[in-house]
Amino acid sequence: MSQSIESVLTENRSFAPSEEFARAAQVKSMAQYEEMYRRADEDPEGYWAEVASELAWTKKWSKTLDWKLPDAKWFVGGQLNASVSCLDRHVATWRKNKAALLWEGEPGDTRVLTYGQLHREVCKAANALIALGVKKGDFVAIYLPMIPEAAIAMLACARIGAPHTVVFGGFSAEALGDRIKDAKAKIVITSDGGWRRGAIVPLKENVDRAVEGTSIEKVVVVKRCANDVAMKDGRDVWWHDTVDVASPRHEAESFDSEHTLFTLYTSGTTGKPKGILHTTGGYLTGAYYTTKLVFDLRDEDIFWCTADIGWVTGHSYVVYGPLANGATVLMYEGAPNQPGPDRFWDIIAKWGVTVFYTAPTAIRAFMRWGDQWPAKHDLSSLRLLGSVGEPINPEAWMWYREQIGHNRCPIVDTWWQTETGSIMISPLPGATPTKPGSATRPLPGIAADVVHKDGTPAKANEGGFLVIKKPWPSMLRTIFGDHERFQKTYFGEVAGCYFAGDGARKDADGYFWVMGRVDDVINVAGHRLSTMEVESALVSHPKVAEAAVVGRPDDLKGQAIVAFVTPRQGVAADEALAKVLREHVSSQIGALARPEEIRFAEALPKTRSGKIMRRLLREVASGSKSRGDTTTLEDQGVLERLAQSFAQEE
Repeated sequence: MSQSIESVLTENRSFAPSEEFARAAQVKSMAQYEEMYRRADEDPEGYWAEVASELAWTKKWSKTLDWKLPDAKWFVGGQLNASVSCLDRHVATWRKNKAALLWEGEPGDTRVLTYGQLHREVCKAANALIALGVKKGDFVAIYLPMIPEAAIAMLACARIGAPHTVVFGGFSAEALGDRIKDAKAKIVITSDGGWRRGAIVPLKENVDRAVEGTSIEKVVVVKRCANDVAMKDGRDVWWHDTVDVASPRHEAESFDSEHTLFTLYTSGTTGKPKGILHTTGGYLTGAYYTTKLVFDLRDEDIFWCTADIGWVTGHSYVVYGPLANGATVLMYEGAPNQPGPDRFWDIIAKWGVTVFYTAPTAIRAFMRWGDQWPAKHDLSSLRLLGSVGEPINPEAWMWYREQIGHNRCPIVDTWWQTETGSIMISPLPGATPTKPGSATRPLPGIAADVVHKDGTPAKANEGGFLVIKKPWPSMLRTIFGDHERFQKTYFGEVAGCYFAGDGARKDADGYFWVMGRVDDVINVAGHRLSTMEVESALVSHPKVAEAAVVGRPDDLKGQAIVAFVTPRQGVAADEALAKVLREHVSSQIGALARPEEIRFAEALPKTRSGKIMRRLLREVASGSKSRGDTTTLEDQGVLERLAQSFAQEE
């Protein structure tokens, strides 16, 4: 087989941090990184104890780690309050009058909350929740658009010891109801609606259907869109009638380090979603540490993570991580192309964003929309770019560097999961030479490796399972209500290691190349091919905007490669292009990787966070009926149109 596309595009191309960036960075060289990594590897408990001590604790822990595979307890006996580390300790300093949240709604309305103001709002929300009957340990469901009240509600829950379960605003009433029932939530906080592509998302209507037959006692409603909604007497209350009139003074209670901070549900292919449970001390340590280190965070930064708070990325890098560091965080409510394809670039220029963190699928969409849109705006405030959510193909990485970063902004390509709580593998922008498409090296304190199923290490450039060999503070503690499933899912595949389903390889420099989910590896005639590798070959062709590759059953080969391709604007989607693309893949990777079928699609099924739902494409390609949770789809019609297209051609 010929050399892989990753090798062709990247392994001979490396980008070192500029001397100017490195001089001001927190980690200034690979030698400093290596020393940090060595120290963390030799004394992980001592290393993490140093990191955790930078948070606000009211009681010091007696034991750093209690580890009985697969169960970890970190900072045993220690007490703290996440809200205090994110707010109170800053309010006691000059940061009281520093902007904490900069917010822009899709219609163009804006708000700014300083740390002092945010602290007051969180205290009022905490008092209001207590008045509504919420006690320590009661779950609160949050189903809100990307508005400041979302962060306020999360921090208010943390303040009173009520675990929150944030449900993404794109979920249906049925999916919301399932999560409320599983968590046995007592209260749900929602709004009359949220803006998305110029239309109102009917959040309150969804809540009304979702809470039937559940444990919900009260529904708190934020007035966002001036949308007429039904209010049920005795159950529903307005935010402005409860929170806005509450006292702005609240003395936060301290909780045990292992007190549940939140559960967050991840969708399963079948069966009920998994409630990933994170606890206060360990999770906050990981979110705080990685925000500071990976994004080289500075007091003057304006940090914009584009994720919704309904995802773990929004938890860790919109709310807890940046605020624990005293950062200024930008929040945006709406779509990236409303009213035009340059909305993100307009926001960056308007607010002077310095650190920008988004998803590869969004980057590929920006590429498809055209270079002219970012070129219209002054992006010179940017100093650091980040990628999150799935492996980024080298072509998109290079476009991001050139068109958005103008070849001067380092890119941190981050690997982590809902279950890990915080970033695990990433460049350190002042130290690590980067390779397009690689997440590079594990962070100090993270014992990552690529192994075979029997636990033996994979050779250089040999694919295997991506595992973590030692516990880390922000790791999930369990699947809520199903500890047996937790043990089997995450510690049942590779003995003694955490494994959550991703395949990877390490190159000769020890850099990690994440191949995607293990079930996104195609076995063609006994040869294992990464779907990302084939996708990278396809999108490296100048006529392709986006591609997703899946396998379908094949009597001869075991699996055949099916590629769903969105051409660039103005390109004819015909058999001639399909033939060109098949040969292009063959020349880039080898004849074995030539797609059996290429299906052209105007759009691919994506979640609102930008991830392509390859599971659904596999079902379309194999002719099976869609199953499992599809409520996160941005456009439900995309899947139907793809299925109809397949049916018509067969």
